[in-house]
Amino acid sequence: MSSAPPAPAAPPPLHGPRLALVAVALAMGTFMMVLDSTIANVSLPTIAGNLGVSSDNSTWIITAFAVSNGISVPLTGWLMRRFGVVRTFCASLVLFTIASLLCGIAWSLPSLIVFRVLQGAVSGPMMPGSQALLISVFPPEKRATALGIWSMTTLVAPIMGPILGGYISDNYHWSWIFLINVPIGVLVVSICWLNLARRETPTFKAPIDTVGLGLLILWVGSLQVMLDLGKNADWFNDTTIVVLAITAAISFVAWLIWELTDANPTVDLSLFANRNFAIGTLAFCLGYAVFFANVLLLPLWLQTQLGYTATWAGLVAAPSGVVAVMITPFAARFAGRIAARILATVAFVGFAVSYWMRSGYTTTASFWDFTLPLLVQGVSMGTFFLSMVTISLDRIPPERIPSATGISNFARIVAGAFAASIITTAWDHRAAHHQAHLAAAVGDGMPYRLTVEGLGRLGLDATQAAAAVTRQMVGQAYLLASTDLFRLSAWLSAVLIVVVWFTRRPAANNGPVAAD
Repeated sequence: MSSAPPAPAAPPPLHGPRLALVAVALAMGTFMMVLDSTIANVSLPTIAGNLGVSSDNSTWIITAFAVSNGISVPLTGWLMRRFGVVRTFCASLVLFTIASLLCGIAWSLPSLIVFRVLQGAVSGPMMPGSQALLISVFPPEKRATALGIWSMTTLVAPIMGPILGGYISDNYHWSWIFLINVPIGVLVVSICWLNLARRETPTFKAPIDTVGLGLLILWVGSLQVMLDLGKNADWFNDTTIVVLAITAAISFVAWLIWELTDANPTVDLSLFANRNFAIGTLAFCLGYAVFFANVLLLPLWLQTQLGYTATWAGLVAAPSGVVAVMITPFAARFAGRIAARILATVAFVGFAVSYWMRSGYTTTASFWDFTLPLLVQGVSMGTFFLSMVTISLDRIPPERIPSATGISNFARIVAGAFAASIITTAWDHRAAHHQAHLAAAVGDGMPYRLTVEGLGRLGLDATQAAAAVTRQMVGQAYLLASTDLFRLSAWLSAVLIVVVWFTRRPAANNGPVAAD
């Protein structure tokens, strides 16, 4: 396996106002990319109506971004070795800004889908690039602060996405959910290039692994399309989903064998020989999958069953983002004094408590009842990313950080895609299960007849009364399905506490990366 030539001495860290300016710019780059992965979710009905297509077809707006982004993220390591971290990150920002402009001026659904594919493809290096650059511009003793800034933007953006998307769609034209990236992108790329161009990392002409790249595109694309379309296509009862699953499985195995044996792999899987990277990435992905599933489930339940608007469903989760923003600086400050495994334990305990509190929800719960568990979750959000990244990047040489962050983020994106598909499917299945049991319990007995008679006295005829009873049963069924999944999430978070302690204690004075 070829490796980069010995690197010259790294440039000194930045200090003072210049460091603050660059840190904010890099954080905003991450924020834009993560925001765009969720901002369009609540706007799909508006976009579909404006472009004259069905809501089912409009889901390709989400799928297109997810597929192309999932494919491009693992290529980050190769791109940064070949062209340098700064050039790759800034080029990605420029192209992302242009793609956002094109999305905003899209004139039809096919054109919007094409531009979303472009937007997802060029945004792959943005998150790992910002992470690697933040680590490099901060002094070693303040790298925990750098990761704290990165964690804060990465966690808050998915929560802000639905709120901002819903507000823009309700009050302005939907195109502004993409056009707002243009001025921010121009400002961010200007700051980053002017301040970081002279800090470019060494490059070398790494060969292009065309076979590995082709297999990567094939299995990631097949998997993402299968996950995004499986629910509406009744999963493996549909021939297309079966073909996609087989294609993804075969091409993944072939890709794995090729990457492990090729001299110049596109994705450096040898990083998994590092115990902390392997176990830390596993815990990171599973923890994020559970978190992402719950971020998706609660607003979905609030909007479809309890009558919340998209904006108000997003506002329920907003306080958790505020708490995360407040907690993260303190977590970053004490990260050098408190073992990363302890911080990870605090995060998973907080997640478990938050999910368990949600398992006590009722259909009459107030806004505050929904918000309180999310405030607890905010504490976990402030320590989760920081601790998991510190563990997974422990003892990774600086020149391999871009590859490591690219693989870690790629695995997390795939885990999130799995979680999104699994949670919605499991929710519907559990609701159908509970509804069948409720219908059997109610039956046509005395309680049902008394209820119908009572509704009749209120002016409802037999059909309307039966419909009202059925609606109540459906609401209760989805409530029970939601609490089942919240309870399962709590137990999974508890299990991950144990997983974290199979990692080694991160090296002293090492921060998030190996000693320079």
